[in-house]
Amino acid sequence: MVKSLQGKSIILGITGGIAAYKAAALTSKLTQKGAKVHVIMTASAKQFITELTLQSLSKQRVFSDTFQERDPSSISHIDLADSADLVLIAPATANIIAKMAHGLADDMLSTTLLAVTAPIMVAPAMNVHMYQHPAVISNMDTLYKRGVQFIEPGEGQLACGYVGKGRLEEPETIVKVVENFFVRQQEKESGPLTGKKIVITAGGTVERIDPVRYISNDSSGKMGFALARAARAMGAEVTLIAARTDEAPPLDPAIHLVRVESAQDMYEAVMDRWTDCDIMVKAAAVADYRPRQSSESKIKKSGDTLTLELVKTTDILESLGKNKDKQFLIGFAAETGNAEFYARDKLIRKNLDLVVANDVTLEGAGFGTDTNIVKVYDIEGLVLDLPLASKDEVARQVLRLAADRVAGALL
Repeated sequence: MVKSLQGKSIILGITGGIAAYKAAALTSKLTQKGAKVHVIMTASAKQFITELTLQSLSKQRVFSDTFQERDPSSISHIDLADSADLVLIAPATANIIAKMAHGLADDMLSTTLLAVTAPIMVAPAMNVHMYQHPAVISNMDTLYKRGVQFIEPGEGQLACGYVGKGRLEEPETIVKVVENFFVRQQEKESGPLTGKKIVITAGGTVERIDPVRYISNDSSGKMGFALARAARAMGAEVTLIAARTDEAPPLDPAIHLVRVESAQDMYEAVMDRWTDCDIMVKAAAVADYRPRQSSESKIKKSGDTLTLELVKTTDILESLGKNKDKQFLIGFAAETGNAEFYARDKLIRKNLDLVVANDVTLEGAGFGTDTNIVKVYDIEGLVLDLPLASKDEVARQVLRLAADRVAGALL
């Protein structure tokens, strides 16, 4: 058997649900993959499965009592927290999820969780109505925003007799998720963009008319967010400059988020980081014009018409292209027709290394979708033609292309 988790230290938290019996198989499979599994059980979990079973399978001491210290030179929950590469809670009851969300620490598991700095995965298991309860949903959302990863429960016959979502995912699947997590971690450490500083812009800028009105566009920020996730997965040091977006940015604490509003704000944020970056990806939709004047108070309705005088904003891509030194510059061209012509024209006029073109009138390629259809050009012409694909896949393909070219330029 290939020991894909060799040398990894995993805390396996087991809480009090009928699905705790699956923790035996999970412990065994993780151990067989080479992981050192430190089991922490709650008092309720011991009603379903014994410490001896899990100790025999893990070949490690099982913990359940915060005050049962056997080594006077150390504190168990701190030592466990410090040594962990990953914490996996499976099964996770509504109770432990609530404790985590609210920072409670009244037993060995919840106390250890507060001391952990390693990534945390949670595999919920509970009655379908409990899983859908607003309090549980709110607690999971809180944890998700903190960066906790969830392994969604499966659907089917539950121990309570209901049929629905709430069944603990199978141990084989959980192990695969854990393996994939460490693969991604390794890619971050040795990926094609390791050591590179990449700046990505996302969203649509906001140009204020008055305190309650503004000019903007339909950009959702999803493409920029996908690029940030992909760049981080490839090992880059990522700065994400985001204007108005329709969803929350990536939760990875390693992605440095800078929030801006207007085109001028974005210009300043980009230029501050231009000299020091290796790759710049301008995926944001920046306003071409802004109101000449922005009222400090709400403009009151008067008359049948209102005239706004607009003036050009600073062209960020053009400014970057004129000042390009060692940087690799990628622009986006969202068009409503004749995309190739306009994209290649932009590439030449603004001195880009690559331009990503998409026709937003095509189904699945417009603003706000989770998919895109793009063609990538360089000075020689078409270099990548991607049919309908997820924005995450588009991001990976575009950044792989950039990584190859940056690497080639260094040879």
